[in-house]
Amino acid sequence: MTLFGLTWDYLTTASSWTGDGALLDRLVEQLLLTVTALGLALVVALPLALWLGHLGRGGFVAVNVSNMGRAIPTFALLAVLVTADWPGPAYFGPYGRAGLATLIALGLFALPPLVTNAYTAVREVPADVLEAADGMGMSGAQRFWRVELPLALPLVLSGVRLALVQVWATATIAALVAGPGVGAIIVSGFARNHYSEGIGAALVVAVVALLLEIAAASAQRIVRAPVGRRP
Repeated sequence: MTLFGLTWDYLTTASSWTGDGALLDRLVEQLLLTVTALGLALVVALPLALWLGHLGRGGFVAVNVSNMGRAIPTFALLAVLVTADWPGPAYFGPYGRAGLATLIALGLFALPPLVTNAYTAVREVPADVLEAADGMGMSGAQRFWRVELPLALPLVLSGVRLALVQVWATATIAALVAGPGVGAIIVSGFARNHYSEGIGAALVVAVVALLLEIAAASAQRIVRAPVGRRP
């Protein structure tokens, strides 16, 4: 049987999906990693970037510092975190071995698109719109919540969408430090010369990434539509 046939057989066999450490288990682990890491990054990045965008200052430092993260390989950062005294390789609840280190590495990886898009979105609100808001006597807070944020939201969500897909795909590196996720099947499959398992699991990661992209794009369109209809 060809490698394609073996891979298809692996993906269409029920035992590949059910049971401890099977694809469904690993998918849930990776989704948990992805959602948690993205949630942590959102809590840190969005308030800071939106606030700086509203003030119109400090953005150069924030955006460029966050973009420096693009130049640091996520696995290199994870390796440093795992070998350090803290957070180290210890188990962290449902996130498994090196769970805290993995969450920190993935959260930092998600920061650049979130910070850049959120800051840029607020700064690109048209000046005449801001002048009109000031002319109506809006306070700074009112202008932000009623004008800047609604207009900036589509671009902010674009950054969230990008970060979501990136973090999901990158979460497979947890397996390289014996962590959870679909990457464990990929690494194990290739290590044991079971290439069909490794390729099959990699295909599953790619398909889920595509589904996440479609879902995020749909949510972005839903938000953009009412924003576009505002007077």
